[in-house]
Amino acid sequence: MKRLPLAVLMALFLGWLLWTVSLRQAALFAVGIGLGAVLAGKRFGFTTGWRMLIEDKDPSGVFGQLLLLALAAAMAMPLLGHFPELTAALGPPSISLLVGAFVFGLCMQIADGCGSGTLYKAGMGIPMNTAILPLFAIGSFLGSLHLGWWLDLGRAAPVGLVTVWGWDAALAATLAGLALVAAGVSLYCKRSNLQAGIAPKPLFVRKWVMGAVLLALLATANLLIAGQPWGVVYGFGLWAAKVANATGAVDLAHNWFWSQPGNAARLQETVLLDVTSITNIGILAGALWVSAGKPASAKPLTGTQWAVALTAGLVLGYSSRLAFGCNVGAMFSGISTGSIHGWIWVPLAFAGTIFGLRIRRRFGF
Repeated sequence: MKRLPLAVLMALFLGWLLWTVSLRQAALFAVGIGLGAVLAGKRFGFTTGWRMLIEDKDPSGVFGQLLLLALAAAMAMPLLGHFPELTAALGPPSISLLVGAFVFGLCMQIADGCGSGTLYKAGMGIPMNTAILPLFAIGSFLGSLHLGWWLDLGRAAPVGLVTVWGWDAALAATLAGLALVAAGVSLYCKRSNLQAGIAPKPLFVRKWVMGAVLLALLATANLLIAGQPWGVVYGFGLWAAKVANATGAVDLAHNWFWSQPGNAARLQETVLLDVTSITNIGILAGALWVSAGKPASAKPLTGTQWAVALTAGLVLGYSSRLAFGCNVGAMFSGISTGSIHGWIWVPLAFAGTIFGLRIRRRFGF
């Protein structure tokens, strides 16, 4: 489908949301379209940025992510400090988080996408990510069924720096932490490239910088409109949970996760009332619009590669629920709104990524 008729359909759906659902959900759908268009148009991939750093000693992708985190924190933390009705993306430090983050980092390299990456690449029609998306949703749902058990293994109360220190001190500490990471990444890449006898690669590249600025603005809009930070994974799990609940496949009334009041209410409501789901739908639409009329380019996979990728997609979904989010919900929204669990998530997921890249090379992806 070409862009013009697709844009008309998107506008009609937005108008229908405005008329039959709510102004908030229509606005979040529009924010989602913007997120999808930026992710797909700039190919702003969290998974790709980490892979570039490890395999090519190219820091530009990670520097784009660090810039995104800094800009988003600079906008989100003052808002959280002045408007208590807005919530941070808090998650409890726990065994669940440690295991989930490591496994997620491993699987996202094999599946070639985190939560947002899988979503926007599916919107672009890339076959592997399109096939992985429903498995990601099923895995996220399965993770929610077991989350209570995982948390019983050990957890601490969530810690929000804005609440504990105030927004100004929390922002200063966050920016300092990001600056330290940037210095370490820069030094690592410079030394590695010099040892290899090649010129150092630039820290900032236009597409990553533009992507960071636009995503930070859109994520802040999401926070203001939804009252909570940008997330992806919850919507996936909810979609699978609704199917399971409607078919009677699983009794969710006595499940620890789905019996909690907010989650139980969302099971009974239309998915269009869920803020994460409507943004996810917008991301799919925005990515589809960017790629409209263009054939999806992807290397053909062997049967073994398909089996490995689809398995990784299922485990990716499961681990994302244990880790309280993906690169968006846990890392980006966690760190930018002052949650300690976001800082714990990153090194565990990065360690998993190193192993994931070895498996990726082993199977020739």
